[in-house]
Amino acid sequence: MAVTRPWLRIVCRIGCAALPAVLSGSVPASVHAQEAGVPAIRDDRKQAAAVQVPSGTIRVDGRLDDEAWSQAAPLTDFVQKEPDEGAPPRAPTEVRFAYDDDALYVAARMYGGPPQAPLGRRDATAAQSDYVLVSFDTYFDRRTAYGFGVTASGVRLDRYYSRDDENVFDSLFDPVWEARVWVDEAGWTAEMWIPFSQLRFNDAVDQVWGLNIQRFTPASNEMDYWVPVPRTEQGWASRFGDLRGISGVRPGRRVELLPYVAGASTLNGTRDRANPFDDGRNLAGRAGADLKMGIGPNLTLDATFNPDFGQVEADPAEVNLTAFETFFQEKRTFFLEGASLLNPAIQNSFFYSRRIGAPPLTAVSGDYVDYPETTTILAAAKLTGRLPSGLSLGFLGAVSDDESAQVAFRGRPDVMSVGVAPRTTQTVARLQQQFGAAGSTVSVMFTGVHRDLQEHDALASLVVKNAITLSGDTLLRFRGGEYQLALWGGFSRIAGTAAAVERVQRSSAHYFQRPDQDHVRLDPTRTDMPGYKTGFLFERTGGTHWLWSAESDLESQGFEPNDLGRLQRGDGIALNLSLRYRETQPGRVFRSYIIGLAQSNGWTYAGDRQRGAFQPSATLTWLNFWTTQITTAFNVRRTDAYLTRGGPLMGTPRGWTVTVQQRGAPATQTTWNGRVVRAGDEDGGFRTTVSGGMSFRPTPRWQLSLEPEFTDEAQPQQYVATLGSGRSETFGRRYVFARIDRTTWVARVRLNFTVRPDMTLDLYAEPFAASGRYRNFGELREPGSRERLVYGAEGSAIEVQPDGSRMVTQGGTRFTLRNNDFNVHSFRSNLVLAWEWRPGSTLYAVWQQNRSLSEALGTRVGAWDLWDSLTAPGSHYFVVKTSVWMPWR
Repeated sequence: MAVTRPWLRIVCRIGCAALPAVLSGSVPASVHAQEAGVPAIRDDRKQAAAVQVPSGTIRVDGRLDDEAWSQAAPLTDFVQKEPDEGAPPRAPTEVRFAYDDDALYVAARMYGGPPQAPLGRRDATAAQSDYVLVSFDTYFDRRTAYGFGVTASGVRLDRYYSRDDENVFDSLFDPVWEARVWVDEAGWTAEMWIPFSQLRFNDAVDQVWGLNIQRFTPASNEMDYWVPVPRTEQGWASRFGDLRGISGVRPGRRVELLPYVAGASTLNGTRDRANPFDDGRNLAGRAGADLKMGIGPNLTLDATFNPDFGQVEADPAEVNLTAFETFFQEKRTFFLEGASLLNPAIQNSFFYSRRIGAPPLTAVSGDYVDYPETTTILAAAKLTGRLPSGLSLGFLGAVSDDESAQVAFRGRPDVMSVGVAPRTTQTVARLQQQFGAAGSTVSVMFTGVHRDLQEHDALASLVVKNAITLSGDTLLRFRGGEYQLALWGGFSRIAGTAAAVERVQRSSAHYFQRPDQDHVRLDPTRTDMPGYKTGFLFERTGGTHWLWSAESDLESQGFEPNDLGRLQRGDGIALNLSLRYRETQPGRVFRSYIIGLAQSNGWTYAGDRQRGAFQPSATLTWLNFWTTQITTAFNVRRTDAYLTRGGPLMGTPRGWTVTVQQRGAPATQTTWNGRVVRAGDEDGGFRTTVSGGMSFRPTPRWQLSLEPEFTDEAQPQQYVATLGSGRSETFGRRYVFARIDRTTWVARVRLNFTVRPDMTLDLYAEPFAASGRYRNFGELREPGSRERLVYGAEGSAIEVQPDGSRMVTQGGTRFTLRNNDFNVHSFRSNLVLAWEWRPGSTLYAVWQQNRSLSEALGTRVGAWDLWDSLTAPGSHYFVVKTSVWMPWR
């Protein structure tokens, strides 16, 4: 533990020095303002007013010809942020506000030439379209905000800003509201209808909300704001002006029910007629519902019963040759929308929502196996909101059903049912309190998993029964957010049978069985395992030129959040430093640029260096808005505690990586980017990746995107197997490695057709081909080295067998290495028709393909193999699903 003390002292000193400066600031009046009355008007904030109109006097058609709009004073004092910061806009903008008993109305007139107005999915066309976006800080906390916008073609934009950062928002926030637009000779106009039932705000007679407005004109790359945040600062809601005049409205206790019905069919093109679980087709139907309910003026309950995610895009294909799990991005709307509080920006080890409903992890063998692809979520609920005191809260609970695999054997009529997952309850809760004039926060978080297991159950020896984590973090902001100090810490504890806990100790995140370590030992008798995590990040996020950061993170050997969180490696001490110089004012060559240097380090608690890298970088934005990014990394020699997968340390070579990326202007109708990565090391390993992307619109309704990628690499330290009968130098085991030559081709294709803003047809297709050939086999010579005893030399022999396996003879011992060469073809596609046939109600028609073929061949794949993946055997999945929005107030 002596190794940890310097880092703990650093955390304590920085925290103790900084805390008084933060706590000395007074709590802003806005935190409790709407409890005590209407806040006073501040001279340094812009003011806007909404006028009350009788219900039914505004017809939302985008034309702005209703008499009611003549009563509302327009906002016209906009300022450029891009391309000429602080300059007047090239074309004027007028925005007005009105309200009735049920909704807020927004009218906007954007003068100028004909707008750029491609069609597309909701939230998908903002970078290439003229749009106007209005943001409201309805809690008046100067931290959070709702954003409502519309493009010149009528595509809606909606966002939720969970923290005071203009560039961080939840685009999956999809309330029920309407917007209409109209294009004329003067430019274009927009009209919005935003029901109060879709907003959360404090219960007060007279409402005062924060307000900001932005307008984007892609033809000139111009972004105008009512209240711009300077380029050299970070912020959003804290800079807003005030919207006043809304009086007598109450946050309704809304109840919204969204029932759905779905019918699905799966067709298998490679049916084995002897397989009792595959008749070539499978018909299924299901029904469920989502519920959204306001609890008081500030909280929202979301619940889902028997949810269906058939319209969700499939994960990308991969060939993972490491010992570590790949953490894919969450794409299920229920676990994304409004869940930002449960996914802390400071650290994200404790909760990974993909654990809920994930595939079972226990293996089953048999000639024919019908294995569940996911665990069935019976129900899930989340409670989110923010109280007038500045306390934000988030709660998520889910119950997953037990799952069984059906197993059959050739020549036997009986079918066995084998349990692969127990019924499981998963819980996440987080509270966050805002305090101080700069908007600092302090949070506490709990996660828990309980599996319905009895000690005699077969699954009790494979998975733990209970797992909990408790953590806390704080973000201390200085000088209006220019400096930030983040501190975090937490612990984990798992409990179960001795066999289940031993499996965790032996897992790739821990490897307690390593024979050359003495700071932690495998204990096969223990029935629980505690651990902890702590760290800090101190950074300068604002300022004219210089930015910097210092970060340290400690994860103990027993830290284990993986039942509901994510961790690849425990037993780690990290220290990362960065320094950047930036210029935000346009010059003769560059519009802006950033030059940086980063340095990263990592050790085990025993002091074994696991990471050491120096990373110079430069990001250059040219006057035509093209961007060039160059990143380099130089890695020092070090050891790796995980390469031997439970064996002793192994050395890794000195290496380097250079990445060059070029992007075109993002606001054009045709966008493009290209990237080249070249890496190498002193042992002859290398990697070359060439990738790019292009998106173009032949007409406003169509958009085609292509993202090809090619990787050619050689890895001289690819793990093959661990065998017995080894030498004493390697603790009686053989840790076998080989050089692998790998080639990967992948192309991601997206085709979008928009019939109208509420009806879209989207295609995603991903042909994939990969190959790998193993050669130069050998075993680790001694712990801590990267040298190997090469088979076929030093008195040993190796012979390739007809099936591709290798027969090795060494020192009177003979053993076989199986053929690990591979040639993989995969094709995944998702075609979705989405139609919002009335506000909040959506019909989906989905066709998914999942094709794959894997062979034990080392034949190098080429670009032509992408076409071959389209003919690989696989299955087709069809589903039609409709939901109905049923609101009550």
